[in-house]
Amino acid sequence: MASAHRVVVKVGSSSLTDEAGNLSPDRLAALVDVLARRRLVGSEIVLVSSGAIAAGIKPLALSRRPRDLATQQAAASVGQGALLAAYTGAFGRHGLTVGQVLLTADDVTRRTHYTNARRTLERLLALGVVPVVNENDTVATHEIRFGDNDRLAALVAHLVDADALVLLSDVDALYDGPPSRAGSARIAEVASVEEIAHVDIAGTGSGVGTGGMQTKVEAATIATAAGVPTVLTATPLVQAALDGDDVGTVFHPTHGRGRARRLWLAYATTPQGRLVLDDGAVAAVTQRGKSLLPAGIVGINGRFSEGDPVDLVDTRDQVVARGLVNYDAKELPDLLGRSTRDLARELGPEYEREVVHRDDLVVMHGHRR
Repeated sequence: MASAHRVVVKVGSSSLTDEAGNLSPDRLAALVDVLARRRLVGSEIVLVSSGAIAAGIKPLALSRRPRDLATQQAAASVGQGALLAAYTGAFGRHGLTVGQVLLTADDVTRRTHYTNARRTLERLLALGVVPVVNENDTVATHEIRFGDNDRLAALVAHLVDADALVLLSDVDALYDGPPSRAGSARIAEVASVEEIAHVDIAGTGSGVGTGGMQTKVEAATIATAAGVPTVLTATPLVQAALDGDDVGTVFHPTHGRGRARRLWLAYATTPQGRLVLDDGAVAAVTQRGKSLLPAGIVGINGRFSEGDPVDLVDTRDQVVARGLVNYDAKELPDLLGRSTRDLARELGPEYEREVVHRDDLVVMHGHRR
Protein backbone atom coordinates (compact mmCIF):
# COMPACT_ATOMS: atom_id res chain seq x y z
CA MET A 1 0.00 0.00 0.00
CA ALA A 2 2.78 2.42 0.87
CA SER A 3 4.38 2.03 -2.56
CA ALA A 4 1.17 1.85 -4.62
CA HIS A 5 1.27 4.39 -7.46
CA ARG A 6 -2.37 4.32 -8.55
CA VAL A 7 -4.85 4.03 -5.69
CA VAL A 8 -8.63 3.93 -5.76
CA VAL A 9 -10.22 5.19 -2.53
CA LYS A 10 -13.90 4.73 -1.77
CA VAL A 11 -15.66 6.71 0.95
CA GLY A 12 -19.22 6.12 2.11
CA SER A 13 -21.95 8.60 2.92
CA SER A 14 -21.71 7.94 6.66
CA SER A 15 -18.10 9.14 6.65
CA LEU A 16 -19.00 12.45 5.01
CA THR A 17 -22.11 13.40 6.97
CA ASP A 18 -22.86 14.76 10.42
CA GLU A 19 -25.18 13.29 13.04
CA ALA A 20 -28.20 14.76 11.25
CA GLY A 21 -27.24 13.11 7.98
CA ASN A 22 -26.15 16.31 6.24
CA LEU A 23 -22.88 16.72 4.33
CA SER A 24 -20.10 17.74 6.75
CA PRO A 25 -17.52 20.10 5.21
CA ASP A 26 -15.09 19.36 8.04
CA ARG A 27 -15.18 15.59 7.55
CA LEU A 28 -14.84 15.97 3.81
CA ALA A 29 -11.91 18.37 4.17
CA ALA A 30 -10.11 16.04 6.60
CA LEU A 31 -10.30 13.20 4.05
CA VAL A 32 -9.19 15.44 1.19
CA ASP A 33 -6.17 16.68 3.16
CA VAL A 34 -4.87 13.10 3.41
CA LEU A 35 -5.57 12.21 -0.21
CA ALA A 36 -4.06 15.46 -1.49
CA ARG A 37 -0.82 14.82 0.40
CA ARG A 38 -0.56 11.40 -1.22
CA ARG A 39 -1.31 12.88 -4.64
CA LEU A 40 1.30 15.61 -4.23
CA VAL A 41 4.11 13.12 -3.56
CA GLY A 42 3.50 11.48 -6.91
CA SER A 43 0.70 8.93 -6.51
CA GLU A 44 -2.44 8.95 -8.64
CA ILE A 45 -5.72 9.01 -6.71
CA VAL A 46 -9.16 8.05 -7.96
CA LEU A 47 -11.83 8.91 -5.41
CA VAL A 48 -15.12 7.01 -5.51
CA SER A 49 -17.43 9.04 -3.31
CA SER A 50 -20.94 8.45 -2.10
CA GLY A 51 -22.86 11.32 -0.60
CA ALA A 52 -24.85 12.90 -3.43
CA ILE A 53 -28.22 11.83 -2.07
CA ALA A 54 -27.19 12.72 1.49
CA ALA A 55 -26.03 16.14 0.30
CA GLY A 56 -29.46 16.74 -1.23
CA ILE A 57 -31.43 15.97 1.92
CA LYS A 58 -31.07 19.37 3.59
CA PRO A 59 -31.62 21.57 0.49
CA LEU A 60 -34.82 19.65 -0.25
CA ALA A 61 -35.95 19.90 3.39
CA LEU A 62 -36.25 16.13 3.69
CA SER A 63 -36.33 14.58 7.16
CA ARG A 64 -34.29 11.51 6.13
CA ARG A 65 -32.86 9.67 3.15
CA PRO A 66 -35.70 9.09 0.66
CA ARG A 67 -36.68 5.51 -0.07
CA ASP A 68 -38.46 5.86 -3.40
CA LEU A 69 -36.34 6.00 -6.54
CA ALA A 70 -37.77 9.24 -7.96
CA THR A 71 -37.03 11.24 -4.78
CA GLN A 72 -33.60 9.62 -4.49
CA GLN A 73 -32.86 10.79 -8.02
CA ALA A 74 -34.10 14.29 -7.23
CA ALA A 75 -31.93 14.42 -4.10
CA ALA A 76 -28.94 13.15 -6.09
CA SER A 77 -29.50 15.79 -8.75
CA VAL A 78 -29.41 18.55 -6.15
CA GLY A 79 -26.76 16.96 -3.95
CA GLN A 80 -24.24 15.96 -6.61
CA GLY A 81 -23.54 19.60 -7.41
CA ALA A 82 -23.04 20.43 -3.74
CA LEU A 83 -20.79 17.39 -3.28
CA LEU A 84 -18.59 18.23 -6.24
CA ALA A 85 -18.39 21.88 -5.20
CA ALA A 86 -17.17 20.78 -1.78
CA TYR A 87 -14.51 18.54 -3.32
CA THR A 88 -13.48 21.23 -5.79
CA GLY A 89 -12.90 23.67 -2.97
CA ALA A 90 -11.16 21.21 -0.67
CA PHE A 91 -8.75 19.85 -3.30
CA GLY A 92 -8.32 23.36 -4.72
CA ARG A 93 -6.77 24.50 -1.45
CA HIS A 94 -3.95 22.07 -2.28
CA GLY A 95 -3.66 23.32 -5.85
CA LEU A 96 -5.36 20.20 -7.25
CA THR A 97 -8.14 19.98 -9.83
CA VAL A 98 -10.97 17.46 -9.65
CA GLY A 99 -13.02 15.99 -12.46
CA GLN A 100 -16.50 14.54 -12.09
CA VAL A 101 -17.16 11.07 -13.53
CA LEU A 102 -20.69 9.70 -13.16
CA LEU A 103 -21.20 6.08 -14.19
CA THR A 104 -24.11 3.70 -14.61
CA ALA A 105 -23.88 -0.07 -14.90
CA ASP A 106 -24.67 0.37 -18.58
CA ASP A 107 -21.46 2.37 -18.98
CA VAL A 108 -19.36 -0.64 -18.08
CA THR A 109 -21.13 -3.40 -19.97
CA ARG A 110 -21.56 -2.03 -23.47
CA ARG A 111 -18.29 -2.04 -25.34
CA THR A 112 -18.20 1.60 -26.49
CA HIS A 113 -19.32 2.94 -23.10
CA TYR A 114 -16.72 0.85 -21.29
CA THR A 115 -13.94 2.00 -23.60
CA ASN A 116 -14.99 5.63 -23.23
CA ALA A 117 -15.09 5.42 -19.42
CA ARG A 118 -11.62 3.91 -19.30
CA ARG A 119 -10.22 6.46 -21.76
CA THR A 120 -11.71 9.36 -19.81
CA LEU A 121 -10.29 8.21 -16.48
CA GLU A 122 -6.86 7.54 -17.97
CA ARG A 123 -6.78 10.98 -19.56
CA LEU A 124 -7.83 12.73 -16.35
CA LEU A 125 -5.04 10.97 -14.45
CA ALA A 126 -2.52 11.84 -17.15
CA LEU A 127 -3.52 15.51 -16.80
CA GLY A 128 -2.93 15.41 -13.04
CA VAL A 129 -6.62 15.59 -12.19
CA VAL A 130 -8.23 13.75 -9.27
CA PRO A 131 -11.29 11.95 -10.71
CA VAL A 132 -14.27 11.94 -8.35
CA VAL A 133 -16.47 9.01 -9.33
CA ASN A 134 -20.03 8.32 -8.30
CA GLU A 135 -22.93 6.32 -9.59
CA ASN A 136 -25.15 8.40 -11.83
CA ASP A 137 -28.12 8.18 -9.48
CA THR A 138 -30.15 10.71 -11.44
CA VAL A 139 -30.61 8.36 -14.40
CA ALA A 140 -30.01 4.87 -12.97
CA THR A 141 -33.02 2.61 -12.53
CA HIS A 142 -33.51 -0.25 -10.13
CA GLU A 143 -32.66 -2.65 -12.95
CA ILE A 144 -29.38 -1.08 -14.07
CA ARG A 145 -27.88 0.42 -10.93
CA PHE A 146 -24.81 -0.81 -9.08
CA GLY A 147 -26.71 -0.49 -5.82
CA ASP A 148 -23.75 0.63 -3.76
CA ASN A 149 -20.44 2.36 -4.35
CA ASP A 150 -18.37 -0.43 -2.80
CA ARG A 151 -18.89 -2.59 -5.86
CA LEU A 152 -18.48 0.43 -8.13
CA ALA A 153 -15.11 1.18 -6.51
CA ALA A 154 -13.91 -2.38 -7.04
CA LEU A 155 -14.92 -2.20 -10.68
CA VAL A 156 -13.23 1.18 -11.13
CA ALA A 157 -10.08 -0.41 -9.67
CA HIS A 158 -10.34 -2.95 -12.49
CA LEU A 159 -11.05 -0.27 -15.05
CA VAL A 160 -7.95 1.81 -14.28
CA ASP A 161 -5.71 -1.15 -13.41
CA ALA A 162 -5.14 0.21 -9.90
CA ASP A 163 -2.30 -0.91 -7.65
CA ALA A 164 -4.51 -0.84 -4.55
CA LEU A 165 -8.06 -0.23 -3.36
CA VAL A 166 -9.03 1.35 -0.03
CA LEU A 167 -12.62 0.96 1.20
CA LEU A 168 -13.46 3.52 3.89
CA SER A 169 -16.50 3.51 6.15
CA ASP A 170 -17.45 3.98 9.80
CA VAL A 171 -16.14 0.52 10.74
CA ASP A 172 -12.39 0.17 11.34
CA ALA A 173 -12.04 -3.46 10.15
CA LEU A 174 -13.74 -6.77 9.58
CA TYR A 175 -14.29 -8.62 12.88
CA ASP A 176 -14.93 -12.28 13.61
CA GLY A 177 -18.13 -11.24 15.38
CA PRO A 178 -20.18 -8.10 16.01
CA PRO A 179 -17.62 -5.34 16.86
CA SER A 180 -19.74 -4.27 19.81
CA ARG A 181 -19.66 -7.74 21.34
CA ALA A 182 -17.00 -8.46 23.94
CA GLY A 183 -14.38 -10.86 22.65
CA SER A 184 -14.78 -10.02 18.95
CA ALA A 185 -11.38 -9.74 17.30
CA ARG A 186 -10.18 -7.84 14.27
CA ILE A 187 -9.36 -9.96 11.24
CA ALA A 188 -6.08 -8.43 10.07
CA GLU A 189 -5.63 -10.35 6.83
CA VAL A 190 -7.76 -12.38 4.44
CA ALA A 191 -6.04 -14.58 1.87
CA SER A 192 -9.28 -15.93 0.39
CA VAL A 193 -12.95 -15.34 1.00
CA GLU A 194 -13.33 -18.96 2.12
CA GLU A 195 -11.37 -18.05 5.24
CA ILE A 196 -14.20 -15.80 6.44
CA ALA A 197 -17.14 -17.98 5.39
CA HIS A 198 -18.02 -18.41 9.07
CA VAL A 199 -18.16 -14.66 9.76
CA ASP A 200 -21.61 -13.03 9.96
CA ILE A 201 -21.37 -9.99 7.69
CA ALA A 202 -25.09 -9.30 7.29
CA GLY A 203 -26.38 -5.78 7.88
CA THR A 204 -27.25 -2.70 5.87
CA GLY A 205 -24.90 -0.09 7.27
CA SER A 206 -25.86 3.44 8.26
CA GLY A 207 -29.06 5.38 7.72
CA VAL A 208 -27.56 7.56 4.99
CA GLY A 209 -25.70 4.86 3.07
CA THR A 210 -26.70 1.76 1.14
CA GLY A 211 -23.81 -0.59 1.81
CA GLY A 212 -22.94 -2.68 4.84
CA MET A 213 -20.07 -5.01 5.61
CA GLN A 214 -21.38 -7.58 3.16
CA THR A 215 -21.06 -5.20 0.21
CA LYS A 216 -17.52 -4.32 1.27
CA VAL A 217 -16.45 -7.95 1.44
CA GLU A 218 -18.04 -8.55 -1.96
CA ALA A 219 -16.16 -5.53 -3.34
CA ALA A 220 -12.90 -6.80 -1.88
CA THR A 221 -13.58 -10.19 -3.47
CA ILE A 222 -14.11 -8.57 -6.87
CA ALA A 223 -10.96 -6.46 -6.62
CA THR A 224 -8.69 -9.21 -5.35
CA ALA A 225 -9.95 -11.55 -8.08
CA ALA A 226 -8.26 -9.15 -10.52
CA GLY A 227 -5.05 -8.90 -8.53
CA VAL A 228 -5.81 -5.63 -6.69
CA PRO A 229 -4.94 -5.72 -2.96
CA THR A 230 -7.67 -4.16 -0.86
CA VAL A 231 -7.78 -2.56 2.59
CA LEU A 232 -11.02 -2.11 4.49
CA THR A 233 -10.90 0.39 7.35
CA ALA A 234 -12.49 3.44 8.97
CA THR A 235 -12.16 6.86 7.37
CA PRO A 236 -10.16 8.43 10.25
CA LEU A 237 -7.53 5.72 9.64
CA VAL A 238 -7.07 6.52 5.95
CA GLN A 239 -3.60 8.01 6.46
CA ALA A 240 -2.40 4.93 8.31
CA ALA A 241 -3.92 2.66 5.66
CA LEU A 242 -2.19 4.54 2.83
CA ASP A 243 1.08 4.38 4.77
CA GLY A 244 0.81 0.60 4.96
CA ASP A 245 0.37 0.50 8.74
CA ASP A 246 -1.28 -2.45 10.46
CA VAL A 247 -4.84 -1.14 10.43
CA GLY A 248 -8.11 -2.45 9.08
CA THR A 249 -8.40 -5.70 7.18
CA VAL A 250 -6.14 -6.46 4.23
CA PHE A 251 -7.54 -8.66 1.46
CA HIS A 252 -4.73 -10.21 -0.55
CA PRO A 253 -5.01 -10.78 -4.31
CA THR A 254 -6.44 -14.19 -5.13
CA HIS A 255 -5.63 -14.12 -8.84
CA GLY A 256 -3.24 -12.37 -11.17
CA ARG A 257 -4.35 -9.39 -13.20
CA GLY A 258 -7.02 -10.47 -15.64
CA ARG A 259 -8.81 -8.91 -18.55
CA ALA A 260 -10.62 -6.05 -16.90
CA ARG A 261 -13.56 -5.99 -19.25
CA ARG A 262 -14.43 -9.63 -18.60
CA LEU A 263 -14.29 -8.98 -14.88
CA TRP A 264 -16.68 -6.08 -15.38
CA LEU A 265 -18.95 -8.38 -17.33
CA ALA A 266 -18.94 -10.96 -14.55
CA TYR A 267 -19.47 -8.56 -11.65
CA ALA A 268 -20.98 -5.30 -12.89
CA THR A 269 -23.84 -6.57 -14.97
CA THR A 270 -27.39 -7.58 -14.10
CA PRO A 271 -28.56 -10.29 -16.51
CA GLN A 272 -31.72 -9.49 -18.41
CA GLY A 273 -32.46 -13.07 -19.41
CA ARG A 274 -31.21 -16.63 -19.72
CA LEU A 275 -30.17 -18.79 -22.63
CA VAL A 276 -30.38 -22.55 -22.00
CA LEU A 277 -27.52 -24.46 -23.65
CA ASP A 278 -27.26 -28.13 -24.56
CA ASP A 279 -24.31 -30.11 -23.23
CA GLY A 280 -22.28 -29.62 -26.40
CA ALA A 281 -22.64 -25.86 -26.29
CA VAL A 282 -21.75 -25.77 -22.58
CA ALA A 283 -18.53 -27.64 -23.33
CA ALA A 284 -17.74 -25.42 -26.33
CA VAL A 285 -18.20 -22.23 -24.31
CA THR A 286 -16.61 -23.28 -21.02
CA GLN A 287 -13.90 -25.70 -22.12
CA ARG A 288 -12.91 -24.71 -25.64
CA GLY A 289 -13.33 -20.93 -25.51
CA LYS A 290 -15.85 -20.84 -28.35
CA SER A 291 -18.58 -18.32 -29.13
CA LEU A 292 -22.21 -19.31 -28.55
CA LEU A 293 -24.07 -20.17 -31.76
CA PRO A 294 -27.83 -20.65 -32.29
CA ALA A 295 -27.39 -24.38 -32.84
CA GLY A 296 -26.46 -24.94 -29.20
CA ILE A 297 -29.40 -23.11 -27.60
CA VAL A 298 -32.45 -25.09 -26.48
CA GLY A 299 -34.38 -22.45 -24.55
CA ILE A 300 -34.81 -18.71 -23.85
CA ASN A 301 -36.06 -16.88 -20.77
CA GLY A 302 -36.55 -13.17 -20.14
CA ARG A 303 -36.93 -9.98 -22.14
CA PHE A 304 -33.70 -8.61 -23.52
CA SER A 305 -32.45 -6.50 -26.39
CA GLU A 306 -29.34 -6.72 -28.51
CA GLY A 307 -26.33 -5.78 -26.38
CA ASP A 308 -27.90 -6.75 -23.05
CA PRO A 309 -26.13 -9.09 -20.60
CA VAL A 310 -27.62 -12.57 -20.32
CA ASP A 311 -26.74 -15.65 -18.32
CA LEU A 312 -25.89 -18.85 -20.14
CA VAL A 313 -27.22 -21.86 -18.23
CA ASP A 314 -27.06 -25.60 -18.69
CA THR A 315 -30.11 -27.88 -18.81
CA ARG A 316 -29.99 -28.13 -14.99
CA ASP A 317 -30.38 -24.33 -14.78
CA GLN A 318 -26.83 -23.81 -13.48
CA VAL A 319 -25.20 -20.57 -14.67
CA VAL A 320 -22.03 -21.42 -16.60
CA ALA A 321 -21.24 -18.09 -18.27
CA ARG A 322 -22.45 -14.54 -18.85
CA GLY A 323 -22.26 -12.56 -22.05
CA LEU A 324 -23.64 -9.77 -24.19
CA VAL A 325 -26.25 -11.08 -26.58
CA ASN A 326 -26.30 -10.05 -30.25
CA TYR A 327 -30.04 -10.57 -30.80
CA ASP A 328 -33.30 -9.39 -29.29
CA ALA A 329 -35.27 -12.00 -27.32
CA LYS A 330 -38.05 -11.95 -29.90
CA GLU A 331 -35.62 -12.80 -32.72
CA LEU A 332 -34.03 -15.87 -31.18
CA PRO A 333 -36.84 -18.48 -31.03
CA ASP A 334 -36.83 -18.95 -34.80
CA LEU A 335 -33.06 -19.42 -34.84
CA LEU A 336 -32.63 -22.10 -32.19
CA GLY A 337 -30.93 -25.32 -33.16
CA ARG A 338 -29.96 -24.06 -36.59
CA SER A 339 -26.51 -23.49 -38.05
CA THR A 340 -25.36 -19.96 -38.85
CA ARG A 341 -24.64 -21.09 -42.41
CA ASP A 342 -28.25 -22.17 -42.97
CA LEU A 343 -29.57 -19.01 -41.32
CA ALA A 344 -27.38 -16.79 -43.50
CA ARG A 345 -28.50 -18.64 -46.62
CA GLU A 346 -32.20 -18.31 -45.74
CA LEU A 347 -32.39 -14.95 -43.93
CA GLY A 348 -29.34 -12.99 -45.05
CA PRO A 349 -25.67 -12.55 -44.10
CA GLU A 350 -26.46 -10.55 -40.95
CA TYR A 351 -27.77 -13.80 -39.40
CA GLU A 352 -24.36 -15.42 -39.62
CA ARG A 353 -23.29 -13.65 -36.44
CA GLU A 354 -22.84 -15.41 -33.11
CA VAL A 355 -25.51 -15.17 -30.43
CA VAL A 356 -22.75 -14.31 -27.93
CA HIS A 357 -19.23 -13.67 -29.21
CA ARG A 358 -16.42 -15.16 -27.14
CA ASP A 359 -14.89 -11.68 -26.67
CA ASP A 360 -18.15 -10.61 -24.97
CA LEU A 361 -18.40 -13.70 -22.78
CA VAL A 362 -17.00 -14.66 -19.38
CA VAL A 363 -17.11 -18.16 -17.94
CA MET A 364 -18.32 -18.03 -14.37
CA HIS A 365 -16.39 -19.36 -11.37
CA GLY A 366 -16.44 -23.14 -11.11
CA HIS A 367 -16.69 -23.69 -14.87
CA ARG A 368 -13.39 -22.19 -16.03
CA ARG A 369 -10.84 -24.30 -17.81
